[in-house]
Amino acid sequence: MLGICRGRRKFLAASLTLLFVPAFTWIYLFSGSFEDGKAVSLSPIESQPHSPHYTASNQRERESLEIRMREVEEENRALRKQLSLAQSRSPTHHRGNHSKTYSMEEGTGDSESLRAGIVAGNSSECGQQPAVEKCETIHVAIVCAGYNASRDVVTLVKSVLFHRRNPLHFHLIADAIAKQILATLFQTWMVPAVRIDFYDADELKSEVSWIPNKHYSGIYGLMKLVLTKTLPSNLERVIVLDTDITFATDIAELWAVFHKFKGQQVLGLVENQSDWYLGNLWKNHRPWPALGRGYNTGVILLLLDKLRKMKWEQMWRLTAERELMSMLSTSLADQDIFNAVIKQNPFLVYQLPCFWNVQLSDHTRSEQCYRDVSDLKVIHWNSPKKLRVKNKHVEFFRNLYLTFLEYDGNLLRRELFGCPSEADVNSENLQKQLSELDEDDLCYEFRRERFTVHRTHLYFLHYEYEPASDNTDVTLVAQLSMDRLQMLEAICKHWEGPISLALYLSDAEAQQFLRYAQGSEVLMSRRNVGYHIVYKEGQFYPVNLLRNVAMKHISTPYMFLSDIDFLPMYGLYEYLRYHVWTKGHAPTNFAKWRTATTPYQVEWEADFEPYVVVRRDCPEYDRRFVGFGWNKVAHIMELDAQEYEFIVLPNAYMIHMPHAPSFDITKFRSNKQYRICLKTLKEEFQQDMSRRYGFAALKYLTAENNS
Repeated sequence: MLGICRGRRKFLAASLTLLFVPAFTWIYLFSGSFEDGKAVSLSPIESQPHSPHYTASNQRERESLEIRMREVEEENRALRKQLSLAQSRSPTHHRGNHSKTYSMEEGTGDSESLRAGIVAGNSSECGQQPAVEKCETIHVAIVCAGYNASRDVVTLVKSVLFHRRNPLHFHLIADAIAKQILATLFQTWMVPAVRIDFYDADELKSEVSWIPNKHYSGIYGLMKLVLTKTLPSNLERVIVLDTDITFATDIAELWAVFHKFKGQQVLGLVENQSDWYLGNLWKNHRPWPALGRGYNTGVILLLLDKLRKMKWEQMWRLTAERELMSMLSTSLADQDIFNAVIKQNPFLVYQLPCFWNVQLSDHTRSEQCYRDVSDLKVIHWNSPKKLRVKNKHVEFFRNLYLTFLEYDGNLLRRELFGCPSEADVNSENLQKQLSELDEDDLCYEFRRERFTVHRTHLYFLHYEYEPASDNTDVTLVAQLSMDRLQMLEAICKHWEGPISLALYLSDAEAQQFLRYAQGSEVLMSRRNVGYHIVYKEGQFYPVNLLRNVAMKHISTPYMFLSDIDFLPMYGLYEYLRYHVWTKGHAPTNFAKWRTATTPYQVEWEADFEPYVVVRRDCPEYDRRFVGFGWNKVAHIMELDAQEYEFIVLPNAYMIHMPHAPSFDITKFRSNKQYRICLKTLKEEFQQDMSRRYGFAALKYLTAENNS
């Protein structure tokens, strides 16, 4: 042992049938409501007493109904004409609506909106919804805190990106953990026409910490209340989403609903689909005040400019203070306070059709929101049970969610043609570097890999570790792919100290790893292991990139650079904590090591690649070396060139665990061009060493020629 010191499938399937249009109209007339918000019931008219007051009232209702029917018929004629034109343009394929019934309890804010929702189905192509400009930016706000929520956000964003046709601007209210994870993820994802801004959730705690909250979301579940203060003052409107949302349609359709707001409507919400706010779920159940069933805040349309003018901050604070005097705490976080405000000010709400927030909670009435796949627009896993919630169609919803969960995020790096993108320095530099490569070079793929930006998700699982205060703590650093996953438990049993691992996985494999880890008592008992997912891209295993990712995210002053197939001896962690220096490491003299009782120094030799303990500020691995060959050798050479001293520890060792040859070793052995390119890269590396270190680097070239 040496110590060194110094962006799958579409889900929208529908058929368009003109015969359904009149049926929709009558469904609407029987179950809808008019502008005054009062339901019209046709059948009871005949049984009412014949009083003068009733006759006059009845006559007014009949006249209103006749006028409305004429308006509907005019709209139907226009719609038939539009659909006929659409059919003539696309005779072989149609996307449209299926028949479905909505009551106003689950419908939109007014009759016009309900009709649009019914006609539109899951596609806006055949409806009369207000169009969203081709390159109009859609703003989305999400509150995200912690490791688990960061994973959930990725799935939500994937579902949005899969369907989107517009530029997106995500406003993420995140704690320090989520910001570190998501900032790295989006920086390495490099999705065109997507902008990310972060807002410090920890700075907002004082705004809502005075509100006792029993909900599992904790203090972060209250932060949607302060978005008018948090988001930029020039931002007029925003869609606010919970992290447990999955989109099944283009988010632009939801953005278009803002155009339907009238008067003082500033909040777009879907009715709550459980009986929670009715107060009849159990004996002595006492929910916060709400209008009818209340509203669910998993999906919110906020007109920020109008809310600010209405003094929203003062409005919700006064309401919360008043209700907390009797309720003592919130049960559903911000949702309770939103509903209490709406109870007092119902004019604030534009009621969205329930398919914009199909709530899969216990005792849900969500089945009334859909009859077919084409009816679904947004799925909300708003039960603490998440995918384990009881629902008649839970298998279908689960499969829809899992599709995005395991979808290759690299496939979502799609350009939005015709929409100018903001200049991205990283993207421009990457394109410049790639343009300088010669595509006719037989080693082009090797050279290109050096510049490939791999999407990276840091701290995929919960991580919690504070280094020892004596500045001797050391982290084991390693990298692996799916075929070495079984070695994790053994390493965790042998090394009780902190570990930083970079895993090279596809999106689907990342979920397999998550299930494996969550099912392992050994892995779940450890909070000091940082798992960093580097997503697969390209044909080579980027071994040195993986090492650099794992090295970069340690919190101890020292790191033990190892490989996943080497098992540390028991007690090695504690041994290394007391045997670290400011310099050290080279070719081990094993004869001397077997009898040594004290550390001893050795000199560098060609092709030597020991496992070393170094300070965290040591040089990174050279990314030009991918797959098999020279990846560790080059790093040790770099350390020697920087005058690191190599010290052998006499009472420390590791055991190599047998495993099948890797795919890259097989390619190296069977592919002559692979070996030629590796030799070329070695020579170029040595030339770079000579340029950096001058005369001192000549010994590496000499040693290589003599070996």
